[in-house]
Amino acid sequence: MKELVEPLQWIGEISPLSPPHKLFRQFLNSRYSFFLESGGSAGDFSRYSFIGSEPFLVFKSKGKQIEIYEQGQTQRFSGDPFDVLKRLISQYNLASSGHSPFPGGAVGYFGYDLCHFVEKLPRNSFDDLQLPDCYLGFYDLVLSFDHLTGRLFISSSGLPEKEPARRRERAKWRLEEAMEILNKTSPEDFSVREEYNIGEISSNFSRPAYLDAIERVKEYIRAGDIFQVNLSQRFVCSQMASPFIIYEKLRRINPAPFASLLNFPELTIVSASPERFLRISGRKVQTRPIKGTRPRGRDDLEDKELARELWESEKDKAELIMIVDLERNDLGRVCEYGSVKVPKLITLETYPTVFHLVSTVEGVLKEDKDHIDCLRACFPGGSITGAPKIRAMEIIDELEPNQRGVYTGSIGYIGFNGETDLNIVIRTMVITAGKIYFHAGGGIVADSDPASEYEETLHKARALIETLTMGKGKEALTHPSSL
Repeated sequence: MKELVEPLQWIGEISPLSPPHKLFRQFLNSRYSFFLESGGSAGDFSRYSFIGSEPFLVFKSKGKQIEIYEQGQTQRFSGDPFDVLKRLISQYNLASSGHSPFPGGAVGYFGYDLCHFVEKLPRNSFDDLQLPDCYLGFYDLVLSFDHLTGRLFISSSGLPEKEPARRRERAKWRLEEAMEILNKTSPEDFSVREEYNIGEISSNFSRPAYLDAIERVKEYIRAGDIFQVNLSQRFVCSQMASPFIIYEKLRRINPAPFASLLNFPELTIVSASPERFLRISGRKVQTRPIKGTRPRGRDDLEDKELARELWESEKDKAELIMIVDLERNDLGRVCEYGSVKVPKLITLETYPTVFHLVSTVEGVLKEDKDHIDCLRACFPGGSITGAPKIRAMEIIDELEPNQRGVYTGSIGYIGFNGETDLNIVIRTMVITAGKIYFHAGGGIVADSDPASEYEETLHKARALIETLTMGKGKEALTHPSSL
């Protein structure tokens, strides 16, 4: 183990005993353990995976009620969660090492309903789960796996200690603690052969009700209120296996560049998201909205035909271009004038269960704006709201029966070194109180066919349903009349 970067920050390389998803099993019983995994073959988007646990600070918010747990003490007060996070994160600073983009920082989720701190919106949908809107741990020790080189690095910053000697001492014992966990038990000693049967999967929409909601969206479009709304349905089933077993099965079925497992006390999140929301490096910002979906084919011929159909779809391309305009406008709030560009307007990307159309939008933050300012300006992502954004969110609140919660919010990290990477929460399960919840939705436009749009939600949920039904897919839904 070598002391690198600066005297107060230990970063060293260790031999990777196992792939990162197996190493993460060692931390399953640690407080607030997280796994941010880059899977699949999406080039630079699939380069790094990160593991951490035992944060020195935990931040939670529900509406304006904020809770901060630090050093055995809990503070509760009222405020704007974005403002409080901006102040908290600014207190910590780490140097970048070149070995990993994330040596330490805040990890967790930003739920969709934080939109109420961005715009004035109605609150009509039912909040039956009562989970935090925002939930983050502040981590001083992180394992970083570089998939490109196969190297594993460990960073221990000694935070939140400020006094040099105490910080070095903390960095050292935290490093020793992590090494003890890694060496204590062989990852192969953990069984992942657990089988399960989750029973019936039900939705908060019947199929006729979802089709009716689509028609209502189209009425708003004809009236000139909006161009597009992302409408989703929520599925629920009983939990019959540990979250880690579910994650293991999902990652095999659907490896994704922005996957994650957050193992928090009130809930566990299992995600296989393909979509980046924000990547911020210093002042450089990138967002990659997804619009347009086709299922993968049953053979090569059908696969190529479905890919060609999506690529030639003027409807799907028009939807994506609308969202690109929206994202350019959002970034324009916080980026230097003239810096917002679209280097890739439309590309076709292939995932294990679907094809997607994807764009890339980039910009440069203004000198007086930080990463939290950028997050607030762009939140939630336009690809999962619609256009115009505010009116689309009002219609989502009117037509969807339940609050979205974590879904279509964002999961990822905000580094103390000026690096941020956040996904869009899609293809994601929220596991709480013995139940598993997951959503699927799609963009509704003027010429949308309701039956086809309904089927698209099932295509998008395919990997999750197959994970929960032992590979049977949507055919395993026990009461299709209620779906």
